[in-house]
Parts: sequence; structure tokens; C-alpha cells
Amino acid sequence: MRVKIDEDQSLGPRKKRFEVPDVIVSEFLEKKLWLQRMKEEKNEDGSGTLSVVYLSDGFEGVIRRDPFEVFVRESGKKGKKVLSLNLNGLFDFEQLRDKKEENEDWEERFRSHTDSRPYGPQSISFDVSFYDADFVYGIPEHATSLALKPTKGPGVEDSEPYRLFNLDVFEYIHDSPFGLYGSIPFMISHGKSRGSSGFFWLNAAEMQIDVLGPGWNDEFSSVLMLPSDQKRVDTLWMSEAGVVDAFFFVGPGPKDVVKQYTSVTGAPALPQLFAVAYHQCRWNYRDEEDVYNVDAKFDEHDIPYDVLWLDIEHTDGKRYFTWDKSLFPNPEEMQKKLAAKGRHMVTIVDPHIKRDDSYFIHKEASQKGYYVKDATGKDFDGWCWPGSSSYLDMVNPEIRSWWADKFSYDKYVGSTPSLYIWNDMNEPSVFNGPEVSMPRDALHYGNVEHRELHNAYGYYFHMATADGLVKRGEGNDRPFVLSRAFFPGSQRYGAVWTGDNSAEWEHLRVSVPMILTLGLTGISFSGADVGGFFGNPDTELLVRWYQLGAYYPFFRAHAHHDTKRREPWLFGERNTDLIKEAIHIRYMLLPYFYTLFREANASGVPVARPLWMEFPADEKTFSNDEAFMVGNSLLVQGIYTQRAKHVSVYLPGDQSWYDMKTGTAYKGGATYKLDASDDSIPAFQRAGTIIPRKDRFRRSSTQMENDPYTLVIALNSSKAAEGELYIDDGKSFQFQKGAYIHRRFTFSDGKLTSSNLAPVTTGHSKFASGCTVERIILLGLSPEPKDRLRRTRIQYGNIDRPGLFRVR
Repeated sequence: MRVKIDEDQSLGPRKKRFEVPDVIVSEFLEKKLWLQRMKEEKNEDGSGTLSVVYLSDGFEGVIRRDPFEVFVRESGKKGKKVLSLNLNGLFDFEQLRDKKEENEDWEERFRSHTDSRPYGPQSISFDVSFYDADFVYGIPEHATSLALKPTKGPGVEDSEPYRLFNLDVFEYIHDSPFGLYGSIPFMISHGKSRGSSGFFWLNAAEMQIDVLGPGWNDEFSSVLMLPSDQKRVDTLWMSEAGVVDAFFFVGPGPKDVVKQYTSVTGAPALPQLFAVAYHQCRWNYRDEEDVYNVDAKFDEHDIPYDVLWLDIEHTDGKRYFTWDKSLFPNPEEMQKKLAAKGRHMVTIVDPHIKRDDSYFIHKEASQKGYYVKDATGKDFDGWCWPGSSSYLDMVNPEIRSWWADKFSYDKYVGSTPSLYIWNDMNEPSVFNGPEVSMPRDALHYGNVEHRELHNAYGYYFHMATADGLVKRGEGNDRPFVLSRAFFPGSQRYGAVWTGDNSAEWEHLRVSVPMILTLGLTGISFSGADVGGFFGNPDTELLVRWYQLGAYYPFFRAHAHHDTKRREPWLFGERNTDLIKEAIHIRYMLLPYFYTLFREANASGVPVARPLWMEFPADEKTFSNDEAFMVGNSLLVQGIYTQRAKHVSVYLPGDQSWYDMKTGTAYKGGATYKLDASDDSIPAFQRAGTIIPRKDRFRRSSTQMENDPYTLVIALNSSKAAEGELYIDDGKSFQFQKGAYIHRRFTFSDGKLTSSNLAPVTTGHSKFASGCTVERIILLGLSPEPKDRLRRTRIQYGNIDRPGLFRVR
């Protein structure tokens, strides 16, 4: 259900409030709905009339006029509530107005900065209640627990609300409600009795959200509240500007809520296969010789990698789309040498444009009037890496199109088809601005104040960059763009990461709930800097981070230029082997990860999942954010303490789990205290699943393309299992035209069969693979009696043909 509340335009407000464009997907906007006529009914307590409209099977939307409330309930007068807006009467909408008195001061001052606030206060607030919820989750980005802790209420120590305001945060602290680099005002609730529901407010201004603890309003109970035996979690949402454009998602399962949310904001893009592999990054690889040495060392130590990254120092004086010719005199040749091994390169392109009349980007942008303006109407001039800089007004579609053209090979001189892009500092970061960002009274396209769209600025920059790579490849090449800032819809354009973390055990620990929260809010392709961006990790922490990072959806090592070099071979032979083994696990599991990315692309369901997404009735999973699921088949438990001797792992469900390393079976529904070995972290395959692997190690994922598959079959108590494998060309958009293979493997009654999941249609593109399944591993066979499951023989050809595996 979508609810919009704005000022009455017939009353002539001073300006039109900003509504965020280009977030809601066209499929949703263009979908025609047939709604039954709204019906009226008396409220049970006689307090007024309710207007009721049919939503979907089993649910109704209800408006109570006086006192005002909007809610979703199960069908029928006595249907249980699911979600409610303004149950507690906290709705407040500051309307735009003229100053009451000439000397009325609307300005706000922050240190040396003054916000002119020419339109005065225009904030909005309301409460949202989630019924039958045990916990609420979401609203990234914060370095805190997966289950959101109360910020107000009895027993809650001093706490700020959860803040959503994109900022360039230097060495952020963990376990804090302080806002970081991105903002997604989408919250999910979950409880054992009902399941899940979700609430999304499409608004790009600064937002603060309180999670209200039990008993928060006992002393001042609102007259709005009616007696109810339904428990709930109350929240308070506050925004500086904008309109109410709210979406209610009824679930009832956690995957249903995510699917409903991504049906509005778009499903995650399917990345190229290379992007799912391992990335090696540093601020900065110094020059071409450094690049070649790092590349050669990976080969020398038999460690695969797919992407080598260049930070800001590769440019000519921080002018993006350029190269420092003394350090990188032959960039095309450098990229081609990496590409010959199936490897790729990423360079950084940030939104601040150096104010230099000899710089072609600045000269053209200045002439065309493409920069954000300050409050006086002049091009905004802020300070960032290049020094004096201006910022492109990416909310304007014309400017986004102009920017996208800059990625063509003739304009980005020195770029090749194997070069992809990294957008950093796009919150936007302004070193001499208030809170290291852009002044709120800066002006954008359509005379929109920056305060109204701040949280979406990086989103539009990400969008334009991704569109540029699509243009560059003439619509044939899937883009790869990593962005630090994000907003609802960012999942359609590429990956994000959790920003400038530190080489601390606490940051290793908090990376898991941060990545899980991003997945719950649509962004599947995310990760944290392995090893920590700031500081020098001790060897044990670095190894543990690689072991965990191998299961992140986005797997990249990165470090600050003031840190010691930390390539995998610099810590002694034993630690090199441990890091290499962690990276090998990622490459072995690439077929499984890629299949999950396709599932995310088709349904919105994330790659990395909280345990409760797969086990929604198990209360022990609801606040567990030390372990996570990779798809529905793997459970991973990190080790987050130094010199750990043991690690506790909770394995949910009533079926067994198999240790990925040893094959040892553990019964579900129990917590195990396991020895903490230095060579791996605990990871388990769920009984009843089949995982596809590729076990031959190459230099890069590209070189694994024709390698055969291994199927790992983990039998459940019925001696059955199933799993999926998705394959396409790994790089183009042809999969959207049907050029892919999607198989379901089913093991039952001693037979392994393969069936086609791809729709059978005519006129579509075709994709064929010469890969075979060369090996099957069966987990969970009974040692006695010596039955026909003892030996395995494959009577099967290519992976793209339907067939029957006979196991005997």
C-alpha cells in the first residue's frame, strides 16, 4: 500500500515540495490496478468512520479520519493490524509559510557555517507501529547490531536516534546509531507469531528514526490508542523536508517483504562473473611497475585474483578521466596485459571536479552551467582532494547523460573494455563544508535545495556512471561500478561497500550485521574492506578477515596509503597459505555465488541472509548476527576475538549440518562449542541441499570458464537433496533474452536428476556450455548396510542437456 501526503497546492504554498524522482521503477508506476470501491464502516469503539479498501488477498488498507491513522489489517472488521501510521498521534507536518515577523530568524549556524533556510522549517514526523513484531531491522547505514536496539524508553541509556544522513565519516566507531555513507529509509519487522512486514519512506532529506522501547509512552498514553492484545514495536520517523511517500509491505515472510520492496525500487543488477571474484585494492598502487609486480606475485604464489584497483593517485593531479603520465605512461598496454590473464582493472572517479580551466571536464561543465549552485546562484566551490572543486548536478537527467558520455574510449583516453569504475566521496564529501558535506541551502536542478535531496546525490552519480559504462559497451556489457554512498534503488547500478573501517576486531565483527542489513534493504552486492582500511591489522586479524570476507557478496581487500603493505604473501609462508586457502574457497564456490546473484536479480532475495530469513520461526536466530547464511545452503560463523580457542555455533532447524571442511555431521537445533583452528572459520552445508563448485584453481575466474563442476550433495534424513545451478556468458545482457542455463538437481531414491528451470520459449537467444559434471560428493551416507550408494558413476554429458545421474 502506498500513502502520499503533501501540501494542498490549491492553497499556494511558497514552493513545491521535492518528490524524489527516478527511484520507483517504471514497471511499478505503469502497473494498472483495479481497486474495489472504497467502503465505509463504523469503528468498533464508535470513535469515527473508517474508510476501507481492498489491498490483496487477505489484507485491507484502512483510513481513520479523526483521529487520523492509516493502517493495514487482515481482512474483516476484526482483522488483526499489520502496520500502522500515526497510531500514537505523533504526526506533524510543518507547512511552508511566510515569516510571521520581519525579524523572525530562520537561519541555523553550525560552527563557521550558516544555513540560510530561505523556506523556513518544513519538517515532517510520524510514528509507525509494527504489529506482532519481536524485532525491527534495516534503515542502513549504521555500524551497529542487526536487530535495532531501542533508542528511547525505560532502561534505555542516553542514545541518539538512528540518523540517515550520508556523510564522509573518518574512522567510524562501531555500535553507534550515527549515520554513515548511505541511507535507506526502509525498516523490516519480524516476529514468531506473524512473520514479517516492512515500511519504506521515499524521502532524501536528513532523517532521524527512534525505535521506541516497551513502555516508552506508559506515562502519557495517547487517547488514540485502543485496547489491544497485539504486541508491537513502535517507531518514530522524522525528516527535515520532502513529502510523505510511504509504502507498507505486508509480507508475511521475510523473503516476501524483500521481494515486495524490490518490486518498487528495483531488483539488484546481475554482476559480471569477474566482479563476484576477489579484488585487490590499495590507496595507491604507485605506478605501472608496482602493478606488474603485484600481478606477478599473485601468480608466483598461486593465488587467484580478478581485479586490481587504482585509487586517486593514478590521475593527473586528481583530474578524473586522466592518467599521471610519469607513473602510468602506457595505461592501455597495462590493462591489456592484465586482460590477457582474464583480469580486470578498476579506477576511481569521484564527483568533485577540479576547478582548473585547462581541465576539459571542468571547462565544459562550467560553460554548460552543469554545477550545483550555492545559495547566491553561483557555481558551488568546495574543497576536496583536488583542492578547489565543483560538483555536477546529477539530479538533472541531461547532466547525467552528458556524464555518461565521458566514459567512451575516445573521451576517457587510456581506458579499455577491461576497465571499470569506483565512485567514492559521493555523499557528497566537501572537506570545508558543514559536517564535511555540501551546505543544505545549495541549489540543484529545478531550484531544489540540497537539504531536500542530500541522501540521493550519490545515487544519481552512481546511476550516471553505470549508464556510462553501458553506453561505452553499446548496451552489450554489464557495468561494474562500486559506490560508497547509496539510496533506495542503488542495487540496480552496482555494488557498495561499508566505507572506511578500521583494522580492529570490533570492525570485523560489525561487518556482518552491516552487510546483512544492506541485503535486507535490497543491496545484495556489498562487502567490507578486508583487513580494515585504517590501521595495520595483526596477522591473525588479517587472516580471520580473509576467512570471513571470502563469504561476503563483495570480496575486496583495501587499505589506506599510510598503512603498511599487506598483500597476501607478506606475512610468512604459513599465513600466505591460510590467506590463499580462504581465497581458494571463494573461487571454488563461484558457481554457487553466481547462482545466488541471479536469484537476487530475479527476486530481490539477498545473497547473504540473516539466519531468521531461512528459519523464520526459530527465535534463537532473531538477534543472531555473528553467523549468516550464504543462500539457503551455507551457514558461516565468524571468529571475532584474538587467540580464540573455541567458538560457539548455533545450527538452526531439525535437519543436520555438514562441516564444509571435514564433512562431519551435526544435528540441527543445537549450539556447539567447537575448537577454533587457525586454518578456517566454521562453515556448514545444510542437509537437503546441493551446492555446485569448481575445484580447479586458475589465475582468475575467466580462466575457469570451461572447467568441470563438482556437485556436493548433503543428504537430509530422507536421503534427499536439491539445489540449483545458473550459468550464462558472465558478462553481457543476453541473459535477459533467455541466453542462459538454469538447472535444478534433485537427489532422491538413489538417483540424481537434472531438470530445466529456464522458460521454454521460441525466438530467444540461446546459451550453451561445454562444461561437464566430473565429480559428485555425497554427504550423509549411512555406513551400514553397504548399499548401492557406495559408488558413484556419472552417466551424463554436457551441463546444458537434461539428463539423469545414476548413483550406485
